[in-house]
Amino acid sequence: MPLDRFVLILVCVVIAAGLTVWVGAILAASVAMPLTLAALLPLSLVLYVVWRVIAQRLSNREDDRYDRTPR
Repeated sequence: MPLDRFVLILVCVVIAAGLTVWVGAILAASVAMPLTLAALLPLSLVLYVVWRVIAQRLSNREDDRYDRTPR
């Protein structure tokens, strides 16, 4: 994945997470909700992005720099 595409996706995810936190804060203010439940959705979004990045790096055969080492 090109770096510019990765940065664009990362920026979109950060903006979406910020909007999610904002909407969650509005909902939490209107309903008595524990703080851990309000933080669960943005935390799960961040963990999903980290998991996808790690999974993509582990499974990408074209970008495997150790495959080209002389033996």
